[in-house]
Amino acid sequence: MHAAVGDRILVHGRTVGAAEQRGEIVEVRGENGGPPYLVRFADGHEGLIFPGSDCEVSHDQQENNA
Repeated sequence: MHAAVGDRILVHGRTVGAAEQRGEIVEVRGENGGPPYLVRFADGHEGLIFPGSDCEVSHDQQENNA
């Protein structure tokens, strides 16, 4: 997985009924756009994540400017 600052990340719920979490990548700490990523989530908290198969990164610039 590769990402850049400003990309959006979607973390799918891991269990039935668990909500998805959306956030913005504010820092890329891996080499060449690789993880870990510092993410600011919609509720304002920040966390360092190593995304797995339950995550999607959106590079769409129009979405990032919305």
